[in-house]
Amino acid sequence: MEKTITKTKSMVFAALFAALACVATMSLHIPTPGTGGYIHPGDAVVVLSGILLGPVYGALAAGLGSALADLLAGYMVYVPITFIVKAVIAFVCYFVYHKLLGKFDYIIIRGIITGCFSTVIVAAGYCFFEYFMYGSGAFASVPANLIQGLSGLIISTILLPLLKQVPDFRSII
Repeated sequence: MEKTITKTKSMVFAALFAALACVATMSLHIPTPGTGGYIHPGDAVVVLSGILLGPVYGALAAGLGSALADLLAGYMVYVPITFIVKAVIAFVCYFVYHKLLGKFDYIIIRGIITGCFSTVIVAAGYCFFEYFMYGSGAFASVPANLIQGLSGLIISTILLPLLKQVPDFRSII
């Protein structure tokens, strides 16, 4: 019976974080010149999804929520790319935060290092996929994607200690 409750709670949190990723991505758009893209706080939710929900539920929440934001914002061509990139980010963030950095006691340091991985994956992931679409022009989006990843790093690192106060996340963080 306990396993069902845990699975149900995990699915509910995944749905909540998918919705949060979508809303955070769509709530604040800072256009990036020359790329047609935008910087947004949704990457913070992507990082937190991985850390708090685990590799599977976190990846699904991050990928679905972020892809839904692209779909609703009219960036159809980016929907599958965003799903993959954001799911990979959440998946990797889980392992970096919990497994590789398990020796650090400070939440802030773990959050910063995890966010650095996220930032690199955002820039590299979109550049990789955009290379097939735009050729060498894809490299023009790297600075904007690094800034986007950096904003996710900062916001998620600020939120981690606050989320430690939430009873469901206390033992995870």
